[in-house]
Amino acid sequence: MIKDFTTYISEGLFDRNQSEFGIRKTNKGIEHVYIPNTKDDLRRYIELDIEQAKKDGTYPNVNLNNIDVSEFGKYDLEYLFCDNNYRQINPDISNWNIEYIPSKFFDGNKQMKEFTIPNSVTGIGKEAFRDCYGLTSVTIPNSVTTIKAFAFSHCGSLKSVMIPNSVTDIDSNVFFICNNLTAINVETNNPNYCSVEGVLFNKDKTTLIQYPVGKQGTYTIPDCVRIVGNGAFEWCSGLTSVTIPDSVTYIGCDTFAHCTSLTSVTIGNGVTNIRYNAFDRCNGLKSVTISKHCRIENNSFPKNCKVIRVDD
Repeated sequence: MIKDFTTYISEGLFDRNQSEFGIRKTNKGIEHVYIPNTKDDLRRYIELDIEQAKKDGTYPNVNLNNIDVSEFGKYDLEYLFCDNNYRQINPDISNWNIEYIPSKFFDGNKQMKEFTIPNSVTGIGKEAFRDCYGLTSVTIPNSVTTIKAFAFSHCGSLKSVMIPNSVTDIDSNVFFICNNLTAINVETNNPNYCSVEGVLFNKDKTTLIQYPVGKQGTYTIPDCVRIVGNGAFEWCSGLTSVTIPDSVTYIGCDTFAHCTSLTSVTIGNGVTNIRYNAFDRCNGLKSVTISKHCRIENNSFPKNCKVIRVDD
């Protein structure tokens, strides 16, 4: 595919055994863009770029902006950088025209320190940045509307993040086991979510969505909250005490699971449902007092925890 404005084709342009090239004009002059037909084809091209980066002395930084992936669908690129070889590179895809960061796209990347999501992206898939332990900063553009579960799980160097006002849907456990995350920030004009002292809520603060894993000490849930979401405090190993007000009626699955330092919980009389594994592995919790009208699902509390029922 040679564009009409082409004035020059560089030597060796078609040396690579690939399926299709496009020629485009940029502020740097004429350049070529590879257009892959399949993911395997794309992987072969990336391998060549990695080898070239090693020759140029730029490895592990690999610029992949000479690739046009706009024809790939939402799920076609899943697990693309999951291969162990790709986990060793810091890929520059800032000009990729993709609408979705697929599931496990950068799973386990060992080189990525800072990442700016392209402005074309509207959604971040499940576990897209899972186990990118060196990731210290991620910039989410205002084009993003959806962030799926565990998208940034195990990003142990991530300390804070900003949720743009475009986001309308955030799944549970987006920042699962981000041990140094102490603040989840939200733009002040976000119509759907808010952040109070780094804790993520829905806009009217009736649902507590996620507590930053890196926070330590005690916490009192605001008395406007009615629902504590699934996994909201999961793996908050520094949490020692929590007070749940009477306004709360529902405590979700795995809400306080693996809060290994938790020794004291005050549960308000308004709680009518505590889901399974809500306090799983909270072995420091020896007793809790709850309303006799509260429904407790199997394995809500550890076996060594005494549950005391009282009248409202």
